[in-house]
Amino acid sequence: MNDHGNHSNFFHDKEVLLLEDETLLAKRITAVLEKMGSEVTHTASIEEARQSLKALSFDCALFDLNLPDGESLDLLKEQAVPENTLVVLMTGEGGVRSAVEALRLGASDYLAKPFDLEELPLVFSHADTHRRKRRIREHDRTEGKRKSEELLFDGAFSQDLVMLEKILEADNRLASKLPPVLIEGPTGSGKSTYARWIHENGPRSDGPWVEVNCSAIPDNLVESELFGHEKGAFTDAKGARIGLFEAADQGTLFLDEIASLSSAAQAKVLVAIENGKIRRLGGNKEIQVDVRVITAANKDLREMIKEGSFREDLYHRLDLLRIKIPPLAKREEGILLLARHFLNSLTSKYNLPMPDFSDNGEKQLLRHSWPGNARELAHELERSLVMHEKGEKLSFNLLPTDESDTSNSQMKDSDDWLNTAFRFPDEGFDLEKAILRMIEMGIDQSSGNVSEASRLLGVPRDYLRYRLQKKEE
Repeated sequence: MNDHGNHSNFFHDKEVLLLEDETLLAKRITAVLEKMGSEVTHTASIEEARQSLKALSFDCALFDLNLPDGESLDLLKEQAVPENTLVVLMTGEGGVRSAVEALRLGASDYLAKPFDLEELPLVFSHADTHRRKRRIREHDRTEGKRKSEELLFDGAFSQDLVMLEKILEADNRLASKLPPVLIEGPTGSGKSTYARWIHENGPRSDGPWVEVNCSAIPDNLVESELFGHEKGAFTDAKGARIGLFEAADQGTLFLDEIASLSSAAQAKVLVAIENGKIRRLGGNKEIQVDVRVITAANKDLREMIKEGSFREDLYHRLDLLRIKIPPLAKREEGILLLARHFLNSLTSKYNLPMPDFSDNGEKQLLRHSWPGNARELAHELERSLVMHEKGEKLSFNLLPTDESDTSNSQMKDSDDWLNTAFRFPDEGFDLEKAILRMIEMGIDQSSGNVSEASRLLGVPRDYLRYRLQKKEE
């Protein structure tokens, strides 16, 4: 299926304002859009369009640039077009400069006449996608800053804040050309949060923030994603497309899991960082870009250099400013503070009261090895919170402790808690009574706290309640 087919349903049930004074072209455009399911309001002058915008609401607007009574730019300058209306301009020869001005004023895209009418759904669909992403970025810019500051300023890891502030000091000295930053740390340790904090608190906070997980891009699309492509560069390249380096111009590009890039892609990233220039796939022209690059890796890049799987020249270029985030298990001093920070966010999310940790719950947090780091901590807190009963202290009956982690203890495997001198009596053994007795012991030891008892017994609370109800029947 071609690109036109993929987007042909975009105009279904859309209200479209068409501003075009050429009668024949207006009829052709109207016929195409109505065939695709749109309601089209045709106007032939700026004033007609202005009145229609006052009286009606439109999802999309398609404006010719030059009209008998002026330029459609006037409608944008007057802010006559609502922010939620997608605007695409049609320009004749020599109208590109005005079209660029229209983009600055809020238009989404432009089409140079003559053009294939079948391109309309593709152009508007792409414009809609870009608008959504822009709004997400605008939301994330303020929300992301708040979240980043929460993580770092809640006092969990104050030494990290000192390290990050040193990077900001360097940034302020070198504001015109910011050096790359390399963030090393295990999966789930919060590398993207630290990268975002650097961007939001640095001299380029007003510029775009572009984040990509390199390991998630298929090998055959890496260069196109990072550097863009020209029309016809490959089979599905129906039109030119900018890459992430261009999208991040004047801002920050965060390349997460950079170790997953191929050697060829690494070489192009090196050139882009060193020279500030990229070349789109299938293109001949060099494009100047001014991008602050932050990279992250969960592998030891120095070891990868020895193995021949990472370029040494790129490593030295990235390693100008480095942050190393240790595993959460090695940061015992901040685990409880970070847990309370996450719990505070989660109780707000679910509109629940803030519970205290049980004594045993705190012990579990400190004893667990946290192989998934901060991400695992947040997940386990969320899971325990949604299962915990109001009024009870928070425990982690579903949370494996170090005793169940073979990297830290062999207790579970060796079953040290069992009385190995026990032998079954000749007359047999009542397992049901033994289970009920163990449940009674768990309830007694936890002073009647069902969540704590279920943790001690290693069973879900629902199972424990079922057994207690069965006992009473």
